[in-house]
Amino acid sequence: MANHKSSEKRIRQIDVRKENNKYYAKTARNTLKALRGTSNKEEAQVLLPKLTSMLDRLAKKNIIHKKKASNLKSSIVKHVSSL
Repeated sequence: MANHKSSEKRIRQIDVRKENNKYYAKTARNTLKALRGTSNKEEAQVLLPKLTSMLDRLAKKNIIHKKKASNLKSSIVKHVSSL
């Protein structure tokens, strides 16, 4: 257990950030799954910019690696263009 006020506060802050990061990462994964599961090109083209911006934000905040975001965006653009 933490002995200092600052370390107790740091633990609280880490817990809050961890929950927020999990929420945003899970939301992006759900959107990715929805986009991969759709066969409607118009619906996919609506979801694509939203997912791209989500992945860019996650990479900017270091929740996911920037190359992982790039790979996901590349594969999903290929998928949408093949519909």
